[in-house]
Amino acid sequence: MKRTVLTHPNPQLRMQAPLVDTARFGTAELKAFAEELADMMAQEDGVGLAATQIGVSDRIIAVAMQDTGATVFVNPKIVSRSRAMFDFEEGCLSVPGVYGMVERHKKVKVKAYLMDGTAVTLSVKNLYAVIFQHEIDHLDGVLFIDKVKRLTHGSNVRV
Repeated sequence: MKRTVLTHPNPQLRMQAPLVDTARFGTAELKAFAEELADMMAQEDGVGLAATQIGVSDRIIAVAMQDTGATVFVNPKIVSRSRAMFDFEEGCLSVPGVYGMVERHKKVKVKAYLMDGTAVTLSVKNLYAVIFQHEIDHLDGVLFIDKVKRLTHGSNVRV
């Protein structure tokens, strides 16, 4: 089945995704889905993509990491946030043609699992902090347009 990126106002984008059962870690099914999610993110020229954006109700995101390329994270959770905030112009593959300034935490610490079940903790800032916050919002049924302070003319960063 060929999946596509769901677009607003599709009601599936508003659903909260459940945790992925640890028994699925390392399975061929989960690995195949991770590859599909990462490939779709790249094809759409995105820097992040949540499973919920392609109609899969799992807490899984793909992020275009600078050093490692497309990396898939399972059950990501922000465990700490900086007090420092900043405004960042965001767009979204699920809200095509719309861009806006969103206030985000400048730094976040994220705990997640890799596809094989390896636990990871990442401390990210600036663009990567935005990407993780944006994608985890998707897993909670929240779109960036819910948080936008003002609409803008656009940028080339779509998460």
